[in-house]
Amino acid sequence: MTDVLTRQELLRRAAAGGALFTVPGFLAACGGSSSKSASSGTSHTLAKTLRFSNWTLYIDVNKKGHPSLVQFQKKTGVHVQYTEDINDNATYFGKIQGPLSRGQSIDRDIIVMTDNSRYPSLLIKKGWVEKLDKSAIPNIKNLQPTLQHPSWDPNRDYSLPWQSGLTGIAYNDKLTDPILTVPDLLENPKLKGKITLLEGVGDTMPLIMAANGDDPTKVTDASWDRGIKRVKKAVDSGQIRQFTGNDYSGLLAKGDLKACFAWSGDVVQLEADNKHLHWNLPTDGGGIWTDNMLIPNGGNVYTASVYMNFAYDPKIAAEIEDYVNYICPVVGAKDVLLKQDPSIAKNTLIFPTAKMLDNAHNFDAAALNNEKYITAWQNLISG
Repeated sequence: MTDVLTRQELLRRAAAGGALFTVPGFLAACGGSSSKSASSGTSHTLAKTLRFSNWTLYIDVNKKGHPSLVQFQKKTGVHVQYTEDINDNATYFGKIQGPLSRGQSIDRDIIVMTDNSRYPSLLIKKGWVEKLDKSAIPNIKNLQPTLQHPSWDPNRDYSLPWQSGLTGIAYNDKLTDPILTVPDLLENPKLKGKITLLEGVGDTMPLIMAANGDDPTKVTDASWDRGIKRVKKAVDSGQIRQFTGNDYSGLLAKGDLKACFAWSGDVVQLEADNKHLHWNLPTDGGGIWTDNMLIPNGGNVYTASVYMNFAYDPKIAAEIEDYVNYICPVVGAKDVLLKQDPSIAKNTLIFPTAKMLDNAHNFDAAALNNEKYITAWQNLISG
């Protein structure tokens, strides 16, 4: 079987070529904000253009463009300059940190970054993002309860989820019995050299720490040491073949791997071509990550907030979700999809059960910013 190019692969690994998509009627020459609503966005006048940077293939698409963005333009009169120029969090942060550190605009009103990287937290700590105008986001009431109070933005003053995903264990039932726990993955001799873990510390360590009986949301030096020693033991024994980004997906699809740490959204796509592939949340707990909309300094706060409110309308969220197939953050979207596309609405990798969400852990934001931990992790995965 040839390598499968999944949506998550495009999200995380596509070359950051900056492919530009716009709603019909937008001309590059007309870009920029209206004079009444530039920069800090304190005015409640909508800008002429909303400038939105996102990951590749992370919004609804048809042959004519992005239907939800067309609807936003028709409803508000605001053109959307939609740019797919985020390939990974670190690279994108490296591109924007210079201008933001100098107090310059990056010519974006919304950017999307992942909370199991250090960067959303870092942007807030450095004062490089604007507060949301919650008076323009009454639909914030539709935010899933489990996403309302992240440790790095406890009141969602600066961020609003775009989509989420779960990190768990994928396995091929032609090559192995079901792999349901992290200890089985790391210690089963039948899997030696045929497993991979994810290279992101925020992806892998929540599962390792949960298996150790530790809390991934409150990392201590002792729990960190237990976790990294457990991974190192599996590396030294040859149990772990390698650490991957999304490139595990092709290896899993071809049968080169028996099992691996994997993102839920990938397996939704892979299962369509290979019914022997399965994904589960480890019994001791998995990971959860969220890609978040943020307004960088210089962005138009009001216009960005009006768009966020639009995206949190359950009908619009359902339209986006029906294409994207990650975890929808909007309460009510599932009910819409039960009528329009029941197969999506009933897929627990897209709409997880409360039990699944209760057993999925985000990674401690302070640990993501601990240089000692990050250095130790990088040394381990590159050794």
